[in-house]
Amino acid sequence: MSEEIITNGPHKGFEEIKEIDENGIEFWMARRLFPLLGYSRWETFDDVILRSAKAALNSGQIVGDHFRQLTKLVDIGSSGKRAVKDWKLDRYACYLIAQNGDSRIPQIAVAQTYFAIQTRRQEIFDRLPEEEKRLFVREEVTNENKKLFRTAKEAGVSHFGLFNDAGYKGLYGIPLREIESKKGIKKGELLDRAGASELAANLFRITQTDDKIKLDGIKGDVAAQRTHNMIGGKVRQTIKDIGGILPENRKPERHIKEIKKEKKLLAKQAKRIGMLQNS
Repeated sequence: MSEEIITNGPHKGFEEIKEIDENGIEFWMARRLFPLLGYSRWETFDDVILRSAKAALNSGQIVGDHFRQLTKLVDIGSSGKRAVKDWKLDRYACYLIAQNGDSRIPQIAVAQTYFAIQTRRQEIFDRLPEEEKRLFVREEVTNENKKLFRTAKEAGVSHFGLFNDAGYKGLYGIPLREIESKKGIKKGELLDRAGASELAANLFRITQTDDKIKLDGIKGDVAAQRTHNMIGGKVRQTIKDIGGILPENRKPERHIKEIKKEKKLLAKQAKRIGMLQNS
């Protein structure tokens, strides 16, 4: 790809409070977001949200698609409750909020980096045809898996096969061996035969497990396996909740190596044609 995407950067806090709705869309609740952005007063942050919503309107956006105002009840003691204002914000809304925030606050700079990267990544991803998406996400999975296994090693994991299988059991509901048998694929082919959606589910499993081990200071084989299995199960439950296709029921795709081979061949042919046209 000619457009490079920087994948490193601040993300832990924002990833921890990110939620996914029934349509599979990422969102953040403003009441949980504003402390991460360095604001101490809700009223000040609410003003930033209103300015950002106005910026979205001025850009020709449908504000309600990105900024959804909510009212919820909170406990105030003695069994009493009070209605408070909140916002459901998608990634684009958060990006605008970061851009419209107080640039003197260090956390705002962090948020600007994070949401700019995430928004740019999604823009590029949405433009890709299905096979390009597979190549893109497969590369992400490879890179993030390397990070996870480094994290696991530092956490004292020694049985990496069991650790890996625990994550698959959580996400697919069955061990890796049974997944391969169910899909009729060879040993070690699962991720190379997975479609973009299945790869994305695995990518979320991997990144969230990596974060959880680091944030909670998890140590040892048993605790790490339990964590990996739990995160995989959470991703599986989200797929169920939105009525998606469970990963074990998705049909295997062409091997990723075949797509890479075809891309190289097409690139060579295009280069040869270009040379002939210029001769």
